[in-house]
Parts: sequence; structure tokens; C-alpha cells
Amino acid sequence: MKKTKTITIDGIDKKILRALMQDARTPILEIARNVGISGAAIHQRLRKLEKSQLLAGSKFIIDPKILGFSTLAFVGIYLDKAADSDSVINALKKIPEVVECHYTTGNYNLFIKVLSLDNNHLMHILNKEIQPITGVSRTESLISLEQQIDRQIKV
Repeated sequence: MKKTKTITIDGIDKKILRALMQDARTPILEIARNVGISGAAIHQRLRKLEKSQLLAGSKFIIDPKILGFSTLAFVGIYLDKAADSDSVINALKKIPEVVECHYTTGNYNLFIKVLSLDNNHLMHILNKEIQPITGVSRTESLISLEQQIDRQIKV
């Protein structure tokens, strides 16, 4: 089991992070002007934060609804045996509509997030792609009607 490292960040680091969390495309020099330090100092601090693994890169976020994925579901997966988890996870990785997978405590062994075009597409994914995976005992699905909160941890 890997141990999570923690780091201490100061007020300047927090200002830099807040600016980049709001818009990762914010120019370094604009952040430097707003924070009151040089662009080189911003670069040094960003390198330190990346080295500490606090920053896991930057990415563009695609709105799946624009691509037609209107149904979001959370699916609890019961496994025949907990020892099956690695092979089941590897099979789930091959299903592009599965966008998150969590090993959990509680009733489910795995909890996944699935994007689908509509309810029929979701039913196909569940019945033809997920439930036939060797090691999957059964599934329970929850369809999200609307996301109410979407944020990162506050810094």
C-alpha cells in the first residue's frame, strides 16, 4: 500500500494554484503580476509543486453532453470474490464509457461512473459489456439526474 505524501504550501503557492484551478491557461506573467512576484519565481514554484506530485498536470475538460452523452450513471459492482478485482478492473478499462472506477468499502466491491448516450445505451453497456465480465456477480445502477456540485479541493 503506498503512503500518501503531504506537503505544506504557503499563501503564494495557494494564489498560484487558485489562478490555475480557475483557468489552467492563465499566462504565467499574468499570475506573476497578480501575485506580486516574478515570472521566474512562479515557474520555480510550479516546478516544486509538480515535483511534490501535488500537481498532476493540466488538461482540457470535455463536456460529454456536447458529444451526445446525456446519461450519467453510477454503478455498484458486486464481485464473486474480492480476488477477482484486478481482472474485472482490467476488463472495465476496455469499456470507453467507464470513466471512473473506485475500489470501495460497503456493499459494493467496485463503484464506477459510466457515460452513455441514453438509457438504451446504458442498458447495453450493463447487460452486454459489464455483467458478462468473469468475476462480476451483479450490478446496481443509479442514474444521475443533474450534477449539483463539481469542484476540486479548496486550497
